[in-house]
Amino acid sequence: MVAPRKYPEELRERAIRMAVEARRDPATRSGAVRRVGEQLGINPETLRGWVNQAEIDAGDRPGTTTSDTQRLAELERENRELRRANAILRSASAFFAAELDRPQR
Repeated sequence: MVAPRKYPEELRERAIRMAVEARRDPATRSGAVRRVGEQLGINPETLRGWVNQAEIDAGDRPGTTTSDTQRLAELERENRELRRANAILRSASAFFAAELDRPQR
């Protein structure tokens, strides 16, 4: 389940684009994320996180991409389900094995 987003996707994309462009220019690089965040009414640390993740997704910065993170979450969820199913099957097989070992009347 995904939490509702505070900012619309269009605003997020625009803010990332503006911040990346401002950071490319050496004259406006210092404080670019803070300025863009203030102009658009976005918390600067939130915008900084968005920009960092966009740079990771683009391959400009090392880190785990968004798609890799989603895939890892899916695999972890599947792993939990399989472990749970295995535990159920183990307990069921132990129960039925005990039933077979009991003497019949």
